[in-house]
Order: sequence, then C-alpha cells, then structure tokens
Amino acid sequence: MIKVIYLLLCILGCVLPYSQFIPFLIENSLDINLFFKQLFANHISGFFAMDVIASSLTLWTFVFWEGTRLKMPNLWVYIASNLLVGVSLGLPFFLLMRQYHLEKQANTVIY
Repeated sequence: MIKVIYLLLCILGCVLPYSQFIPFLIENSLDINLFFKQLFANHISGFFAMDVIASSLTLWTFVFWEGTRLKMPNLWVYIASNLLVGVSLGLPFFLLMRQYHLEKQANTVIY
C-alpha cells in the first residue's frame, strides 16, 4: 500500500509543478533571467524559493546517506529528479525505490 501512495505522490509531484512551469516555458521559452526575477519577485516567493533550496539540500544529504547505508544503486537518479522537477518528485521517488530495496533485502534468504 505504501508503494502505491509513493507512486501517486511521484505523479502529483511531477504534474503539479509542471502545470505551472510549462505555461511559463510556452510564454517565455527558457528565459533564465526572467525565471529568477519572478522566482524572487517578492518576499513570499523568495521565502518559498529558499524553502525549496533548503529542502533540496536536505534531500540530497538523505539520499546519499541512506542510499549509501542501504547500498542502493544509481543514487544520482534521485538528485536528477530533484533538479528536473523538484523535491516533490525527488523525495517520493527515492522513498518508493527505498521501499522496493528494503523489501528485496527482506526477501533475500541467506544460506
């Protein structure tokens, strides 16, 4: 059941941010200067931007710490997910794959 929830969160984590980003791209193409100007347009948007940056750094630390501890492969994929979409995808994607990894380890019989 938890894997289904993580998968649904991954889908939401992609769809919701891109529902705002794609119209920006259509209207402005990839205007990096305008992107950052709008990202920090006021104190509230700056607050959310800084929150996402801090959350991303926390996610990266967690991915490398926990992923290394569990010997999970391809940890870079979760960082790439975070950079391409955001914490809203990177975190549930890592938790989903961590769950698969933990279940696989639990089902491994040692003789």
